[in-house]
Amino acid sequence: MDDERECRTQAAQFCKDFGASAGYSVEILGFSSGGAFLKALEKESFSIVFMDIFMDGTDGIATALNMRSLNHQCLLVFLTASTEFMPNAFSCHAFEYITKPFSCQRIFNVLKDAVKILPEMQKYIALISGRTTVHVPVDEIVSVITDAHYLIIDLANAKKLRCRMTMARFLENTENDARFIPVNKGITVNAEYILAFENNCCILENGAQFPVRVRDGLKVQQAVQDYNFLRIRQRQTHSARRHSSQCPGKED
Repeated sequence: MDDERECRTQAAQFCKDFGASAGYSVEILGFSSGGAFLKALEKESFSIVFMDIFMDGTDGIATALNMRSLNHQCLLVFLTASTEFMPNAFSCHAFEYITKPFSCQRIFNVLKDAVKILPEMQKYIALISGRTTVHVPVDEIVSVITDAHYLIIDLANAKKLRCRMTMARFLENTENDARFIPVNKGITVNAEYILAFENNCCILENGAQFPVRVRDGLKVQQAVQDYNFLRIRQRQTHSARRHSSQCPGKED
């Protein structure tokens, strides 16, 4: 996202060119302000967000923090003419930071890194709630609780879905995604949202607390540690690739 029309147009064209060259279907939306983007985010989900730090009205850092409260996992790439705010940018869990003017190759390099992890992060699951089929990003599911013949599914945006489905079927539909960890009978949580374990309870970022069976406590915590270790290794791999792409002798 960028408030300079020419820069926005150029970045969008580079993304389209990347999609065409790599065989990806790319849909691009542009916004001239942080407020317009956040309003759209209430209804839309995005895989990658390119955002300028300097914008009219709400700046990019504040916009990014608001975005994180609405969308937990979309990839964030800052575009800016200054490196002054880089520490603040990465505190927003930025995937990359690109200084302007940028080249087509620089955008291509970032997108190449992004698509290597997007398939895992951007999986969707079709859920029927209230006779309506809803396509929900798997990474936005915080917890799943059995309620008789239904599941109560809590989402990152605080919405709840009530679906007629078994827990086994839900896990099967997520392709048994490792981030979904059963902590008790009929209770499954997304490891990405676990804040802590205290007094035989699993505490989530949204304040929810779920009891963990004493005999399963160590096994549950080990599963979470194993998942977090996997995520760290994936981030280290990305960091190594990013460093390699920025080494002298390679086009930036």
